[in-house]
Amino acid sequence: MQTVNTIESPGLNDAQVLASRDRFGRNCLKEKSRSEFFEALISLVKEPMLILLMIAASIYFFTGSVQEGLMMIGAIVLISIISLYQDTKSRSALEKLRQFTQPKSLVIRNGIESPIPVEDIVVGDLLVLEEGVRIAADGTVKKAHDFSVDESILTGESLSVFRYVSQPVYQGTLVASGRAVCKVTAIGNKTRLAQIGESLDSIEVGKTPLQIQINQLVRNMAFIGAVVFVFVWAINYGRSQNVLDSLMKSLTLAMSILPEEIPVAFTTFMALGAFRLMKMGVIVKDAKTIEALGSASVICTDKTGTITENRMSLAGIYLPTENAIVSIADKPSKETIHVLSTAMWASEPEPFDPMEIALHQAYQELPGKDERADFQMVHEYPLSGLPPMMTHIFENGAGIRIVAAKGAPEAISSVCRLSGEENRRVLNAVNEFTKKGYRVLGVGQSSFSRKQFPEQQQQIEFRFAGLIAFYDPPKKNIQSVLESFYRAGIQIKIITGDNAATTQNIASQIGFRGTENVLLGQSLIGEDDQDLRKTVTGTWIFARMFPEAKLRVINALKANGEIVAMIGDGVNDGPALKAANIGIAMGKKGSEIAKQASALILQNDDLSGMVDAIAAGRRIYTNLKKAIRYIISIHIPVILTVFVPLLLGWKYAEVFTPVHVIFFELIMGPTCSIVYENEPADKDVLSQPPRPFSSSLFRTNELLFSMLQGLVITAGLFSVYWYGLNTGCSETMTRSLVFISLISANFFLTLSNRSFHKSLFTTLKYKNDLIGWVLTISVSLCVLILLNSTLRSLFKLDAVNIAQALLCILVGFISVSWHEIYKYWKEDGTKGSY
Repeated sequence: MQTVNTIESPGLNDAQVLASRDRFGRNCLKEKSRSEFFEALISLVKEPMLILLMIAASIYFFTGSVQEGLMMIGAIVLISIISLYQDTKSRSALEKLRQFTQPKSLVIRNGIESPIPVEDIVVGDLLVLEEGVRIAADGTVKKAHDFSVDESILTGESLSVFRYVSQPVYQGTLVASGRAVCKVTAIGNKTRLAQIGESLDSIEVGKTPLQIQINQLVRNMAFIGAVVFVFVWAINYGRSQNVLDSLMKSLTLAMSILPEEIPVAFTTFMALGAFRLMKMGVIVKDAKTIEALGSASVICTDKTGTITENRMSLAGIYLPTENAIVSIADKPSKETIHVLSTAMWASEPEPFDPMEIALHQAYQELPGKDERADFQMVHEYPLSGLPPMMTHIFENGAGIRIVAAKGAPEAISSVCRLSGEENRRVLNAVNEFTKKGYRVLGVGQSSFSRKQFPEQQQQIEFRFAGLIAFYDPPKKNIQSVLESFYRAGIQIKIITGDNAATTQNIASQIGFRGTENVLLGQSLIGEDDQDLRKTVTGTWIFARMFPEAKLRVINALKANGEIVAMIGDGVNDGPALKAANIGIAMGKKGSEIAKQASALILQNDDLSGMVDAIAAGRRIYTNLKKAIRYIISIHIPVILTVFVPLLLGWKYAEVFTPVHVIFFELIMGPTCSIVYENEPADKDVLSQPPRPFSSSLFRTNELLFSMLQGLVITAGLFSVYWYGLNTGCSETMTRSLVFISLISANFFLTLSNRSFHKSLFTTLKYKNDLIGWVLTISVSLCVLILLNSTLRSLFKLDAVNIAQALLCILVGFISVSWHEIYKYWKEDGTKGSY
């Protein structure tokens, strides 16, 4: 979006921008050059599975088994390619997210105001700075209106400081109020922030509960693998006295135990989930936030710009001299013109707030001369106080002065020293407006003529000019959005700086539950933490809130064990957004500080995006559980088929070798991280209650059930093994029968575990194009191995006849199909649980 330049200077032209960039570089800190691909390669080499494969390949070559050694080398290359592809895909998705969330700054170039990425800013650029913007470079103020800056990142001072023309501003500081145009004097490593060694991105983010659980699971299985490796090696060496043969058998078992698919699946699910949300208009700044989405139990939302359009239109004016409310559509009287003019003078000369823009437009349409060009601002008091107000003082060349104030009706009434009757009339007018859902501004004027201005605006004596009402309509889809949240078991609370009655009126229009329970910011501050925790539980609307009060509400809800999502767009929402479990900012109308403090950004300012995000968070978590439960179930038969014959000294002790195990890994990996990641959400995903954030990844019964699935498949494989043994089959033929049975069981397990509650006939209707491809490829590879004599020899298999193949497929089917019978039996039990 581009707008006409609002100051005289045209800024740099394209040639000057290039010349400045050549001379001073880009606006970013110089980092050590690094190759992400090379880092991924180094990480891959350290993978335990790859190390085991390299050891196995070395043993094969050392013992003269060249074909098997080459197979291992081929497997190493193939696994490396798959791993690097998945890593690249995840990094690509995250890079696109980074580009979307990269902060932008408004600059003037070629006479046009336009937003550009902060790293494209050059020395000499004119930065346009507004309330809520994080300053992207060092500079000097060229023009300012009510301009103050929070420099706490540099100085540690919590109070903002005003900056005037010719004074410096610094990168990393935050515009607390007003608007300014600044000329860039330093960028990148030359800024004051860079030179004192600070970095806005240096905060180290801790691991989430799910990450911790997954890492713990992988560590435990790796530890078990190491113990079993030593145990099996000792047993086999004791029997054969052959070091390399014992080592090879132990390696086979260790490879079958290692669950290297699980961390890969977690990374892939989170990265691709964030990418999918981005395509839906929800920008996830940190992919790990997705984990919390499915657990959100309370959504705290601002009103203006979130529930409402943030599109202010004048709705009415209260004239105190007539004690009457007049319509904006009526022909303006002298009193109406006076109230509107005073309110305009109390606004910024270059308005950016929707209400101030509406006031300037209304003034422009009034009859008479437009005097804005004749007056210059000589003093200003920024928005301050509880309730807040602001004052501007203008003078023209003839020394005529205008002193105008606007703010909350209570604030203006108090500085106008109204009588009891006058206060009652004003309050009645305010109630009339707020009952209709209007936002109300009080307007005051003063004849203050002294040259020395008081320290606080409240020390000036004002006359009450009137009230102006604005209407900010609710968004059209907001009622259906709230219903979706309620259906998902999520509480909704409104936290707003607006008047309580206005908020209640808007809330009643949109089907908000709990409009009768309201708490004001001033009342909240007086409560201690314990009482506040009880209060916030039964309160649904928090009105006349300021940043500290919003923050206390969020912290109280979190102390109650709630997973809190906070939605806001203003500067005063920043602390609450940062403190919430999930901070959510608006993409179009949200301030820069709100976007930086948040974890999610709704690109189109549409709250329905949160419904999609919560559904996606629940879908991703559910599918990740499916993937990990699949891995547990299919790993058990592989582990036991390798371990039990070796341990018990069966006739054909070496059923599977590293060649077979790595083939199974190549099939299980894509099934886990590709097929299940692509599974659609259940239709009732938003009808379930939120999942406790710190809950265990698996309930005990879920884990035991997945283990049972694996044990039943193992029983099927052993039955085929003993069938082969008792019918006089050779070792290679017996291995073939077990091999085909396991591939068949994997095929049916993949389909059955798409849902633990819906039948196979239902899930076959689910749209997942990838499942057909992955299963077709795995079956085709199995058939190719069995039909090709070279591959059969490499895998130490025999050709099977049709009857034998059908028997193995039947065993694979039976060892999984009991799950379908169980699902049918339990259909009305744990239906829909995730």
